[in-house]
Amino acid sequence: MLNAHPAVLKDLVEQYEALRTLHGEDGSEEVRRRMDDIGYTLCVSTATRDVDEALVAARRQLSALRASDDTLQAT
Repeated sequence: MLNAHPAVLKDLVEQYEALRTLHGEDGSEEVRRRMDDIGYTLCVSTATRDVDEALVAARRQLSALRASDDTLQAT
């Protein structure tokens, strides 16, 4: 399986979370459509079918990458 680049995945998660907050505040259809687009992209990027599962999978992938990145470990 191909994995999305970590920077892209991180950006998608951040965009979705920001849009979810914005949608909760104003509930506009435009924000909802953008959430749907980002949610779909997250699902494709994480090989999931549900946006909540996609967010969990994306966070798990990002966390695993951070844990395996030697440059982030204390010396």
